[in-house]
Amino acid sequence: MAAADARGPSEAAVGINQLEGYLLWQAETDRARDSAREFSARLSWLTTAQRAEVERAYTQDRLEQSKAYLLRIAGRCRELQREYQERYDALRRRLAVAFVLGSCLMVVLAVLLSALLTAR
Repeated sequence: MAAADARGPSEAAVGINQLEGYLLWQAETDRARDSAREFSARLSWLTTAQRAEVERAYTQDRLEQSKAYLLRIAGRCRELQREYQERYDALRRRLAVAFVLGSCLMVVLAVLLSALLTAR
C-alpha cells in the first residue's frame, strides 16, 4: 500500500473521486432545477412553453455560474497546494541542514573532548 501511495492515488481512489464529483454535480443540477421551478412559479402569467423556457434558461445560467465558481475554487486549491508544498520543501531543507550542522558540531565536540581527555 505504501508503494501505491508513493506513486499517487490508486485507480480505486480516482474512481471514487470521479463518482463523488458526478454525484455532487447531479445534486447541484437538481438544486438548480428546483430553484428554476420556484422562480417560474412566481411568474403566474407565463404559458407552459414560456415557463419551460424560463426554467431551462435559469437552470443553464445557474449551472454555468456553479461551474465557474467550482473552477475558481479548484484553481485556488491548486495554488494553495503549490504554495504549501514549497513551504514544506523549504522547511524540510532547513531541517536537513540543521541536522547536518548539528551532527558536525557533535562530531567536532566529541573530537575535542577526546583530545582533551587524552592530553591529561
